[in-house]
Amino acid sequence: MDRAERLGTERILPLLLKFSVPAIVGMLVQALYNVVDRIFVGNGVGPLGLAGLSLVFPIMLVQMAFVMLVGLGATAVISIRLGEGRRDEAEKILANALGLLLIIALAGMTAGLLFLDPVLRLMGASEAVMPYARDYLSIILYGAVFQAVSFGLNHMIRAQGSPAIAMATMLIGAISNTILDAVFILRFGWGVKGAAWATIMAQALSMVWVLSYFLRGKSELRLNWRAVPRIELTIVKQIAAIGFAPFAMQLAASVQNFILNQSLIRHGGDLAVSAMSVVFSLNTLILMPIFGINQGAQPILGYNYGAKQYQRVRQTFLYAAGAATLVVNMGFLATRLFPQQLVSLFGKEDVQLMALGLRAVRTVMICMPVVGLQIVGANFFQALGKPKKAAVLSLSRQVLLLIPLLFILPRFYGLSGVFAAYPAADAGATAVTVFLVWREFAALGRAQAETDAAVLQPR
Repeated sequence: MDRAERLGTERILPLLLKFSVPAIVGMLVQALYNVVDRIFVGNGVGPLGLAGLSLVFPIMLVQMAFVMLVGLGATAVISIRLGEGRRDEAEKILANALGLLLIIALAGMTAGLLFLDPVLRLMGASEAVMPYARDYLSIILYGAVFQAVSFGLNHMIRAQGSPAIAMATMLIGAISNTILDAVFILRFGWGVKGAAWATIMAQALSMVWVLSYFLRGKSELRLNWRAVPRIELTIVKQIAAIGFAPFAMQLAASVQNFILNQSLIRHGGDLAVSAMSVVFSLNTLILMPIFGINQGAQPILGYNYGAKQYQRVRQTFLYAAGAATLVVNMGFLATRLFPQQLVSLFGKEDVQLMALGLRAVRTVMICMPVVGLQIVGANFFQALGKPKKAAVLSLSRQVLLLIPLLFILPRFYGLSGVFAAYPAADAGATAVTVFLVWREFAALGRAQAETDAAVLQPR
């Protein structure tokens, strides 16, 4: 049986586990890119180094947003086309996506290097933090192509029914990044420059692995290299329409990080930026498995929706949402039971960083138990090719609710208001998600009944 066809015939739970477990492992090790950098920088450089990485993060999110626009958008469209049996069109989308990824990466690298210092000043880098932020970002930008190709094409490998290969891509990058971080920062004493070099070298290795998968002819879909430069506007529109939700979410995350950093600097200085860097690192470790579940569920959802097997679509969502809720609750318990040990990973020698980091962790993550359902809900609509609803849910936490709260609450409660904005936004966004998913489930039930009636109707 064709690997893609199994998405519509195998039992949902084993299928979801088959696709999600490698993705979860891969996403966890992928999280080590930023988390390990921060652990080594926090211990090898100090709070100012952590602050430098945090101020650069919104710029990196913008870069990633464009990669996700193409990578995840193309992945969803490819899954749907495979479900419809239109393999030739899926291959054309794959080639166009690679061309778009290369254009985006080169444009981002050029713009970033030309306006490096003005952008960092806009981000709020103080005189003390500027050298660290500049050293890190100037090197990271040179790896834009490596990141775009490895991350973007890796999602398309998963859409073809090869989750283990996709997991290997992330393992190669994350493990090599960890080893190189230790060598460059602790052994050679390169500081934040060492963290940046470790990251782009690891991304280069991941890119080589991904491209070799296609070059060796192992892929389910054939990559037509001659079609890569022949970008078709119709395909670009299809990719952009579905990829807009994750793109908007990442772009919103960048805007939110920018506003957050400004508020942290205003109410707590560089130390507050460093403390929130610790929170984001822990948050990343908890949420990355959810993104892995989403990646595993997406091809199953897309294929079965395209094949009009709506009952399988609903079952897939319920399993994914249940697994995500379990994961975030385990992470939440860890932050309640072992906060001191977790924060100390990023520099236990600095007493002030420890105290403020503990305060931030205890407040920001209060509503963590419901976040899994919210994230899976946004992915649900993206996988079904419904970008408007996906965009609303993706933006609800980081734009529609969080950004206004970041403006309002700190005016009354200072730094505590900055921290409290996060759980308030999480709770509100989850309520909206539950409502929209409930309505979609009702629509899928009606569609399934119509499909079943058409099958049973005598010819």
